[in-house]
Amino acid sequence: MKKIKENILNELSPIEAYEILDNDSKIILVDIRANMEFLFVGHPKGAIHVPWIDEPDWTVNKNFVKEIRQLILGGVCEQSDGGSPIILICRSGKRSVDAGNALLEAGLRNICHISEGFEGELDSQHHRSSVGGWRYHDLPWEQC
Repeated sequence: MKKIKENILNELSPIEAYEILDNDSKIILVDIRANMEFLFVGHPKGAIHVPWIDEPDWTVNKNFVKEIRQLILGGVCEQSDGGSPIILICRSGKRSVDAGNALLEAGLRNICHISEGFEGELDSQHHRSSVGGWRYHDLPWEQC
């Protein structure tokens, strides 16, 4: 299993992230996509939703770091040795880089992002979930 390093943005494949989550219940999986994506496209089972950028203005959530800190301090996990790792997932692995770097800049230390995201990149037909992503790898997910 991949070791999570402190003070850098760790990159995980969907399968690596699932294995880590399956082996440690203290790790938090945060889906950072917009509300509509989370609700209607679907999300990994057990993911907590904290949008990084959301409608109606499509601007960065100014409370994002605060909301993540509240997850850590609110009893979801203990903040010892830098806190339990946080794994971020977005659509294709791009927004999670920006969100992860914001968390690192705010002093959080055990931050990962899923490189392929939930739906992966577009294929030649402009479809997602056909060349990568959480759903492509048939990992547990649900819709509202």
